[in-house]
Amino acid sequence: MAAGISAKRGLLRSEPSLYRALRRHVPPSRARTRGAASSAAADSQAYCLQLVRSRDYEGYVSSLLLPEEARRSSLALRAFNVELAQVKDSVSQKTIGLMRMQFWKTAVEEIYRDEPPKQPVSGELWRAVRKHELTKRWLLRIITEREKDLDDRAYRNLQELETYSENTQSSLIYLLLESLGLKNVHADHAASHIGKAQGIVTCLRATPYHSSRRRVYLPMDVCMLHGASQEDFIRGGREQKVRDVVYDVASQAHVHLEHARSFSNNVPPAATLAFLQTVALEDYLQRVRRADFDVFHPSLKNRNPLVPFQMYLRSWRKTY
Repeated sequence: MAAGISAKRGLLRSEPSLYRALRRHVPPSRARTRGAASSAAADSQAYCLQLVRSRDYEGYVSSLLLPEEARRSSLALRAFNVELAQVKDSVSQKTIGLMRMQFWKTAVEEIYRDEPPKQPVSGELWRAVRKHELTKRWLLRIITEREKDLDDRAYRNLQELETYSENTQSSLIYLLLESLGLKNVHADHAASHIGKAQGIVTCLRATPYHSSRRRVYLPMDVCMLHGASQEDFIRGGREQKVRDVVYDVASQAHVHLEHARSFSNNVPPAATLAFLQTVALEDYLQRVRRADFDVFHPSLKNRNPLVPFQMYLRSWRKTY
């Protein structure tokens, strides 16, 4: 033990001279280049982490619960998703939004040519693609669907909302499964339904925000079925017809979660880590039910502080 401590002290004392010796064998320009590259990579990683934490908190928590080899890639994928999702709300003209989407289409093509743009999310996404051989089709499908969504209109029916959710949220989960090194048909089926549930719940959760901006995206066929107009939502209506619309839409999300669980016996335990956001989906559906499907109820504005803990338990139990 004493010999080990002595040797360790000797190594520590020799570090400055060892460092100088290494510096003599590494050209100064190359040393500076390596340092700059390392710093840029760290900055890109921090940027993605902060972006996901501020705009997709539940995605941030679920990413932290992944194995270390998939954690950074998950944050890169979620940052990519956030960048695309916020285009619609951050531009005043559709043309500008289309230009932003074109940037990301080009960026994905360049990433797969090992020529990523000098942009934080692009750099992290390139690293994830190289490490896990992610499927380009899923990335492009997310962009294409987000681009269509720039038309800024309500979904004509529930099926249209489900298609949008499949092409965006489900595609993201397929990529998360790949980052975990998993390719399993049962996991893919579960991911498809979870993604649809995620998209539907996101539409419901965002209804108060969109209504405050005089926008309504809830399926028109469901609204017409119950005689609820867009104006009813814009003024924050809490009548029974508004609640009935919310009930029908929320019920469809619940159906997709149940379908996803029907595959649980055949889904590899490791795949359940890509499904941790089902905790947040269940939490919202339970809370909106307790609020009697009043989507504008004040209790729905607050985040449940127990969700991260519940996600941790699910990750430990390997269930979803």
